[in-house]
Amino acid sequence: MTMKNAVCRKSYLRALLLGFALPALFSSPAIAEVQQPTEEAAEQVKNLPLDELRLFTEVFQRIKTAYVEPVDDATLLEDALRGMILGLDPHSAYLEPREFETLQQHTSGEFGGLGIEVGMEDGFVRVITPIDDTPAQRAGVKAGDLITKLDDQPVQGLSLNEAVDLMRGKPGTEVMLTIVREGEEKPLEIAVVRDVIQVASVKSRTIDEEYAYIRVSQFQVNSGKEVYKHVERMLEKDIKGVVLDLRNNPGGVLQAAVDISDIFLNEGLIVYTEGRLAESEQRFSATSTTLVPDLPMVVLINGGSASASEIVAGALQDQERAVIMGQPSFGKGSVQTILPLTQDRALKLTTALYYTPDGRSIQAQGIKPDILVEDAEITLRKDGPQFLKESDLSGHLDNGNGEKSGDSNVSDEHLAERDYQLYEAINLLKALVIVRK
Repeated sequence: MTMKNAVCRKSYLRALLLGFALPALFSSPAIAEVQQPTEEAAEQVKNLPLDELRLFTEVFQRIKTAYVEPVDDATLLEDALRGMILGLDPHSAYLEPREFETLQQHTSGEFGGLGIEVGMEDGFVRVITPIDDTPAQRAGVKAGDLITKLDDQPVQGLSLNEAVDLMRGKPGTEVMLTIVREGEEKPLEIAVVRDVIQVASVKSRTIDEEYAYIRVSQFQVNSGKEVYKHVERMLEKDIKGVVLDLRNNPGGVLQAAVDISDIFLNEGLIVYTEGRLAESEQRFSATSTTLVPDLPMVVLINGGSASASEIVAGALQDQERAVIMGQPSFGKGSVQTILPLTQDRALKLTTALYYTPDGRSIQAQGIKPDILVEDAEITLRKDGPQFLKESDLSGHLDNGNGEKSGDSNVSDEHLAERDYQLYEAINLLKALVIVRK
């Protein structure tokens, strides 16, 4: 017998062993047809982790024969798939029909639940961010909160999918969240009423009638187009500066992040990705058709700003197009690709890391603001001397300008109390406008 035949025979015997050990995976007719393995097939079998596969089949058979209750093959193999992916990273997942459907609803802008982005940390559910105008945000849930119980069910020991399932439910029903929050001595109990979440991802308004405020709560498929419309409408008011608010924005669709960055850039790289697959190597650059190429700009971020939010902030920071203000971002610098397996099942797999134009990876580090501003609560003094004004005098003359007494062009006179970070952003814009004159 030649060495080549010996190798093929040995590989064939290995294949027979695997076929015998995994009856649920390999059919005997297919094994019977393999008469003369090719050199390529022999090499593939040779490189198989045979010891680990034998251990897997041993565990599989032990559970089948010795577990206290019968477990069918499909359930065991589904659990094995989930376990295989669970050990990779926090963002890869095996999507069963319900999870696959939820993901599709989420990126389109409508889904059911409480309105929070969550992840697992040390066996508990960590709130990445509450989404704007959702039950969770209105109830007072904050980014960074650690959920330890859902009603009377302890979270520890549950998978993330199981915990999310408990948070879902019929709209109008209530779930009690037990939360550990940094700075609080005792756990908090927050009641949240479930609802169908319809997220308007982009909102805008003017501040002091001269500064555009654009709020993006998450990156959906059409978020780029929505931001374009809002900015275009703002430009009709002869604005002097722009605040782009990405605080508590958990990210979303990569292309939306590219589209939004392109609105404010007229050239240069926005982001690039690198991975093992050829299609994971991508570069995205700004086009010359820019809507706002030169207005002073501030981008607000915080610890709830993740993924696509960090792409936008990183691009505008590296291109020196905007001043980044707030707190360090979350630090999710990986790209997930949805790989369909069947019509209703898919694999969400981390396939690449993304990098800012200067080659920075923000994975587990985040974007550092140019100006650090804490999320402070400001209380204005009301116990100081109260000065009498002309408009307070009985029978005072009008100003002759057609304005009523006491009118103000300041649309947000209490902004410092309500949102100190935004207040500081507007102050910076005003300074930048003065410097440009």
